[in-house]
Amino acid sequence: MNAFKPLVFSGVQPTGNLHLGNYLGAIRKFVALQEDNDCIYCVVDMHAITAQLVHADLKAQTRSIAAAFIAAGIDPVKHIVFNQSAVPQHAELAWVFNCVARIGWMERMTQFKDKSGKNAEQVSLGLLAYPSLMAADILVYRATHVPVGDDQKQHLELARDIAQKFNIDFSDNIRTNGLGVDITVGNEPVHAYFPMVEPLIGGPAPRVMSLKDGTKKMSKSDPSDLSRINLMDDVDAISRKIKKAKTDPDALPSEVDGLKGRAEAENLVGIYAALSDKTKAEVLLEFGGQQFSAFKPALVDLAVNVLAPINGEMRRLLDDVSHIDAILKQGGERAGAMAEKTMNEVRDIIGFLR
Repeated sequence: MNAFKPLVFSGVQPTGNLHLGNYLGAIRKFVALQEDNDCIYCVVDMHAITAQLVHADLKAQTRSIAAAFIAAGIDPVKHIVFNQSAVPQHAELAWVFNCVARIGWMERMTQFKDKSGKNAEQVSLGLLAYPSLMAADILVYRATHVPVGDDQKQHLELARDIAQKFNIDFSDNIRTNGLGVDITVGNEPVHAYFPMVEPLIGGPAPRVMSLKDGTKKMSKSDPSDLSRINLMDDVDAISRKIKKAKTDPDALPSEVDGLKGRAEAENLVGIYAALSDKTKAEVLLEFGGQQFSAFKPALVDLAVNVLAPINGEMRRLLDDVSHIDAILKQGGERAGAMAEKTMNEVRDIIGFLR
């Protein structure tokens, strides 16, 4: 049981164009969560420099993510939308967490292993410490829930480990300063300052695959632009990419079991299901037995119907960057006030003079 006030936090890196996988796997979920939760959504521009220090135009990429948030339906007035670097308390708490966490914890992170490969000694310290900053992003607001993909679940578990170690190491100081709440971790009661954050995993399409290879995740780093549908693609581009998407010669099956071993077919059916808020079984009930020559035009119409309004609103917002900047500035001020309250209490818990 989480005794902390429920709060949702999540972030997206401003690295390259957002695509359909980002929308279905993350942003659409962000929009749904705001209906029943207080939410903070962050453009994590500090994370963007961990693996690639120099970007051609980080400001433009940051604005593009913010525009996508708003165009998709996130309300920046009822909730908070801001860019991470505008709130320096993220970095301050990350340093504290660097001292709480252990190098062995960081080195076990699958993403660090994947990105560093055999050249671990040559990658930046920031890439190694990335999960510590991610923990700070969440916990500087004492957020309780984070919508994440499967690839970030391990980092969220690390955030829980960091929170738990902080709570245990400083338990006396937390209580002495009149802070924290009583929670249960496992079967053990703990007087905690930071919550044991819970992941929100899943959704209609948590993993959207490449249009050119159904065994690989849709990615903005794929050299082929035909492998993905970008949120800024126009109607013609969406249509062309779906029509060129890899398929197989067989008709669509009538049941979900028939998709086994047919990665591209399963991917396109999954995209249709997610865009239409249906299950794969419902999609196959409608299209089972039909060839892709009939299914693809229906998928084009659906994708255009869902994505074209978002595309148009993103373009409108990006034509007036002063409006985007004002939203981010206001969001940063609201987020900063919350973060500073946390850091004042953390400074007292640790024993820093202020």
